[in-house]
Amino acid sequence: MSTLADFVPAEGTITMFSTEWCGYCKRLKMMLEKTGIGYTEVDIERTPGTPELVEEANGGNQTVPTVVFPDGSTATNPSLQEVRSRLGAE
Repeated sequence: MSTLADFVPAEGTITMFSTEWCGYCKRLKMMLEKTGIGYTEVDIERTPGTPELVEEANGGNQTVPTVVFPDGSTATNPSLQEVRSRLGAE
């Protein structure tokens, strides 16, 4: 069984749990691409075991986007500014 630790990204990048239909996910992806921040997207509707990881990070809720940072911490629906700050990009 996967754990959040299995999805910790490389320095300077993030892992984003998302769904195809999530507008907030699409918006964050667009901003990440525009600013050159690397990310790995994991669709929780297509990747077995990941809905449970998102629930674990969000107090039982399957809220996306849920982002995992290189230090192993998570954020739910973070702003681009928060992502940049937590990656040390500001």
